[in-house]
Amino acid sequence: MAIRIGHLSTFYHTAVLLMARADLAARLGDGVAWTLFGTGPAIMQAFARQELDLAYVGLPPAVIGMDQGTDVRCVAGGHMEGTVLAGKVRWRGLPELAGPSEVLSQFPGRVIGVPGNGSIHDVILRDAIAAAGLEGRIGVLNFPWSDLVTEAVVRDEVDAAMGTPALAVAIKRFAGGRVLVPPSRLWPHNPSYGIVVARSFLERSRQVVREFLVLHEEASALLRERPAEAARIIARQVGVVDEAFVHETLALSPKYCAQLTSAYRSSTMQFVRTLKLRGIIRKELTEEEIFDRSLIDEVHPGPDHYEAARPVP
Repeated sequence: MAIRIGHLSTFYHTAVLLMARADLAARLGDGVAWTLFGTGPAIMQAFARQELDLAYVGLPPAVIGMDQGTDVRCVAGGHMEGTVLAGKVRWRGLPELAGPSEVLSQFPGRVIGVPGNGSIHDVILRDAIAAAGLEGRIGVLNFPWSDLVTEAVVRDEVDAAMGTPALAVAIKRFAGGRVLVPPSRLWPHNPSYGIVVARSFLERSRQVVREFLVLHEEASALLRERPAEAARIIARQVGVVDEAFVHETLALSPKYCAQLTSAYRSSTMQFVRTLKLRGIIRKELTEEEIFDRSLIDEVHPGPDHYEAARPVP
């Protein structure tokens, strides 16, 4: 039986590079069945229905699913700081303004679009609005797919958007927009996505999961070390974006690695506290209830690469 993997349309996740590999099925034994989802919460619902073995998902929806009883563990990282605030050029951003709160102070009485309720982007946006003292004064409109957020900005149905670097680049290209707050200024070290596995699958197929993590780290290295080559492969595989678009997206948020670093885990635990404080989860899960580091520490025993310098393309 093929390993059932859930993924998002986010093309800088290693899923796209792995789907392009001709040797993937042989490396994983029984092959792979890929399923595309619109949001992280939808992926967690599929895990709850026992329809997935492994998936690419942001840590907040993963934690919400765990709190609801879905028996999964995060076994690897993938990307940090993958959330951006973008909008049309009429809005001021950083570095003209001092910080995210000052940028958001332009939006009382207005609406910011963001992917699914409970997604990592949604949690970061709502936390930033609260930190700015603007709860109840800025509208938040959730969309089931990131592409719909871009379209809403183009049509002025929302005034700005919080989402992936690809969303920000799309707003620049199709709405004449700009980045208002870059990824590094929104929740430092936030776990953009990780590799989450059903515990039952992890217990019976540890060697398959280990081999997948080897492939995942190989693809992560390609993203950070040879972004131009990665952009060519991704553009060819996806078919709806060009190399320049992909390359700009990779450069906007370049922190790719498979390790579960202390910073990655600590940021996740900050999300746990925020989710508990807001009543979204019932209890504060422990780090041990969220992560299983045993395989990634075998696959990637050395220093992480999230902060590695990006070479000149």
